[in-house]
Amino acid sequence: MTPTLDHIAAIVLAAGSSTRMGGPNKLLLEHQGKALVRHAAEAACQSGASPVVVVTGHQADMVEAALAGLDVQVVRNPNFAQGLSTSLKAGVTALPDSADGVVVALGDMPLVDYRLIRRMAAAFDAAPGCLAAVPLHEGEWHNPVVIARALFPAIEDLTGDAGAKKLLEKHRDQVIEVPVSDDAVALDVDTPEALARLGE
Repeated sequence: MTPTLDHIAAIVLAAGSSTRMGGPNKLLLEHQGKALVRHAAEAACQSGASPVVVVTGHQADMVEAALAGLDVQVVRNPNFAQGLSTSLKAGVTALPDSADGVVVALGDMPLVDYRLIRRMAAAFDAAPGCLAAVPLHEGEWHNPVVIARALFPAIEDLTGDAGAKKLLEKHRDQVIEVPVSDDAVALDVDTPEALARLGE
């Protein structure tokens, strides 16, 4: 039985139109026999985060079919073409009041596993009053991040094709950095070159 994370939800962002991939929907490309988006959703589910909300948009029927059988709550974002911020807002809006924070994961990061998500959640829990926890790899912030409920109202003000990074940078002194040596946090499979690296 998967242990649950107390009051931590998860959002998997899986609505984008994969324009940088130059043709196919990156989320439906396979790694080790599974669609990339399924890897991301399974990691969120196995982490014990609850609920796990997957935000879909582009080719929603096909992306949702790739998630068949998983214990996830699907939220369709009709405004996905307006950028990542709209999907993040759709996911946050769907969270229950019991969620003190949320792990935000990307559907195109298949190497991020449940252990990393649990580690990020543990770092967040260990620092009462912090607004976020981010993985720090080779001096850079990456994903997945944990965001406190206190920032949910500010997420509503985000616009365009940007996630929460700028928002977190505004509150840098209240962000916990978790050093991570695993290259998984640095591999977004959003270009043919990144897909080739994944294959290696």
